[in-house]
Amino acid sequence: MKTLLLVDGSSYLYRAFHALPDFRNRNNEPTGAIYGVLNMLRRLHKDYEAHYSACVFDAKGKTFRDDLYAQYKSNRPPMPHDLAAQIEPLHECIKAMGWPMLIVEGVEADDVIGTLAKQAERENMRCIISTGDKDIAQLVNPQVTLINTMTNETLDEAGVAVRFGVTPARMLDYLALVGDTSDNIPGVPKVGPKTAVKWLAQFGTLDNLIVHADEIGGVVGENLRQALDWLSRSRELLTIKCDVPLPIGLHDLGLQPQNAAKLAELYERLDFKTWLRELLQEPDGKEQGSAIPATRYEKGVTDRLYPEPVRADYQTILTPSQLDEWVMRLDTAPLVSVDTETTSLDPMQAELVGLAFSIKPHQGAYVPLTHRYAGAPQQLPIGLVLEKLKPWLTNPAKPKLGQNLKYDKHIFANHGIALNGIVHDTLLQSYVLEPHRPHDMDNLALRHLGVKTTSYDEITGKGAARIGFDQVDIEPASQYAAEDADITLQLHQHLYPGISEDVKLDYIYLSLEMPVMDILFEIERNGVLLDLKLLESQSRELGEKMLALEERACTIAGQPFNLNSTKQIQEVLFNRLKLPVIKKTPGGVPSTDEDVLQRLALDYPLPKVLLDYRSLAKLKSTYTDKLPRVVDAATGRVHTNYAQAVAVTGRLASNEPNLQNIPVRTAEGRRIREAFIASPGHSIVSADYSQIELRIMAHISQDAGLLRAFAGGEDVHRATASEVFGVPLESVDSEQRRYAKVINFGLIYGMSEFGLASQLGIDRPAARVYMDRYFARYPGVANYMQRTRETARETGYVETVFGRRLWLPEINSSNGNRRQGAERAAINAPMQGTAADIIKLAMIAVHGWLASENLASKLIMQVHDELVLEVPDDEIEMIKCELPKLMGDVARLDVPLLVEVGVGPNWEVAH
Repeated sequence: MKTLLLVDGSSYLYRAFHALPDFRNRNNEPTGAIYGVLNMLRRLHKDYEAHYSACVFDAKGKTFRDDLYAQYKSNRPPMPHDLAAQIEPLHECIKAMGWPMLIVEGVEADDVIGTLAKQAERENMRCIISTGDKDIAQLVNPQVTLINTMTNETLDEAGVAVRFGVTPARMLDYLALVGDTSDNIPGVPKVGPKTAVKWLAQFGTLDNLIVHADEIGGVVGENLRQALDWLSRSRELLTIKCDVPLPIGLHDLGLQPQNAAKLAELYERLDFKTWLRELLQEPDGKEQGSAIPATRYEKGVTDRLYPEPVRADYQTILTPSQLDEWVMRLDTAPLVSVDTETTSLDPMQAELVGLAFSIKPHQGAYVPLTHRYAGAPQQLPIGLVLEKLKPWLTNPAKPKLGQNLKYDKHIFANHGIALNGIVHDTLLQSYVLEPHRPHDMDNLALRHLGVKTTSYDEITGKGAARIGFDQVDIEPASQYAAEDADITLQLHQHLYPGISEDVKLDYIYLSLEMPVMDILFEIERNGVLLDLKLLESQSRELGEKMLALEERACTIAGQPFNLNSTKQIQEVLFNRLKLPVIKKTPGGVPSTDEDVLQRLALDYPLPKVLLDYRSLAKLKSTYTDKLPRVVDAATGRVHTNYAQAVAVTGRLASNEPNLQNIPVRTAEGRRIREAFIASPGHSIVSADYSQIELRIMAHISQDAGLLRAFAGGEDVHRATASEVFGVPLESVDSEQRRYAKVINFGLIYGMSEFGLASQLGIDRPAARVYMDRYFARYPGVANYMQRTRETARETGYVETVFGRRLWLPEINSSNGNRRQGAERAAINAPMQGTAADIIKLAMIAVHGWLASENLASKLIMQVHDELVLEVPDDEIEMIKCELPKLMGDVARLDVPLLVEVGVGPNWEVAH
């Protein structure tokens, strides 16, 4: 039998858009849906040898079903802008690939597919339909089969019966009963798949069920009887039309010549570089000829055009001779990708399970060291392996590459080895190029190499069934680990050229991010000393205050209730006390989130008590209770992890534990900082940039008023208050200064009129007056904001002073809220990003000076715009004197960088 292969393009288009990451090309154009659909089409022609084929899409505009039912699909939101932008280039690619493509007005893709399937059936052809749409299951018969490439599911007649509980012949009756929410076609209320299957098993057909509707009892029976007049309309809407007049015949769907030149142009535009190399027959990335032959989708030609992935050569090192051979290869290689497999994600606690290396794409090796399971083969002693590798690992002249090598550096340090010679890190390369996207290896490989890598979950399992990597069989472990090293090397070859070709990005990567990685490793290793007895005392005091607040809350409520129960709080606030409902949750119940409680607290006592209680509970659970539990037993210190590739602005993030978000606006929060102490004979030194983002705003906007205020050493908030309120500088009172501070910081974060009114506790017209006065006095700021919005809309990104690129995927979104959010980010990101760059430059300068002077002082924390050091008493005066100069000179702005330095026995006193 000949085969007709039909693809439901519309079904896959939406599913690919929502299933795949936010892939984008170099021009920030979305490409994820295109990639997903094309990848599926490539796979189909390799898996199925079809004589005829077509890719079918829905046409724009209404269909005959809209005339039958005015509410048809009326619940569907508009097509996302990023999806709509991909349709035209996708169609171009499909045509260039040689796929016949059909779009017929007035009907849907399902109807075109149904018509072609019936034509194939009449000509005794086999028909394979690739779709994810359950409605098409009504077409299945001995000659028609459904396949779903996204789930690897195949549905023949038996498969439909297993999947849905009814045969294909009864599928339409089943659909009419349950309805189709995606198309806004109601079924019988409260009737789901189980009830529909039960009824059809009992009565055979929908028509027979309708005849016997009076025999169905209960609520569902009544619902059925009320829906009887609708069911015929429902079935008509769901019926696939199989007699659509088509512009071409079945035999016109034969294999078409591929327009390889056009396809190469499209792949180049979309940044599908792996496919482009395959198309140009460049397996090693080097052009073998400029002529691109036209080809046809025929067996053999397809295999040459889309060759199978290069077979990887991964070796497991189990003998001394194999190890010696690889040590020699590592020692002479120009660049080596290195990766560790470990017992834990905690970098301070993890131990080696194995080591992986790659020195050439598609090649790699794994050295298993401590795999422990029944029947595990003999492995080389870890001591022997590390002794042989140590000269290479510690040699700074031997270039090394990895994915998140800060972690691997910790692992080697745990075994007494200093990993030197780190020259590249693909995690940081991705972060510099695409800060708004995921940076894990699996995502990077799929996005940039078109490779689906083996995931950690696939190797170790998930949840309660997960095993440690040391329990994984060595053979799959070797393939997994060597693949990690190999893919990292391939990613470097793909990513780094995009950085090295851009002077600004090259500076951010090589002069900021790479040096900072080494410094963060040292800061993490240094750790912070805690006063555990003080934390225990604070925890007890917080508990007592919480108990007192709980008693007060119950007194106000007039009854006892659980202050940790959202449901009980809702009951007390809105049912018992009848407080106004500010907003509701998605589930339709009154919200009790922090914003709601803050607004209610302005007029009612209980919400204020609840807020105080929550604040103390968070301090207790997050800090005073938790910090003692995360003290490292070996060092007696807390070792946070600084995530370098998280915040799109370049800021560092602290986790496990988070030391950057300890509250400083409350006395209880500040007291927690008292527990961060120096060791005997040392003091804590805090060096903090003063008002750095406002200074950066003055530099970027070139506003004369702001430049003048900072150049003259004025209190900028007092100066702003003087301008906004029209009073002499010396007459500004504390409340006016507070207002001005909110305005200064609020507006650089893109705060709206409503936001400013909420922050100041005033009405919106008054907030608008303050904003108008501010921009009238500082017109350069207003011009900067407008200019930045326009630039962001044109390019899709903004930049820091140093050239860090901050992408804004939603800047041209059709969704107003998302677009406005992106505009606010565009205004603030250059300032926050520049501040992040400056503190990183400061870390590099301070760390370099400490090393050059051979000082015992060490960096122990980085918190936003602040560096924290632990300093021996005999070095304090030198540190106090040099830090302001070192940190103030790392950048030349049009306003001075002011650094405030404090010293004390603990962090709170020093800060």
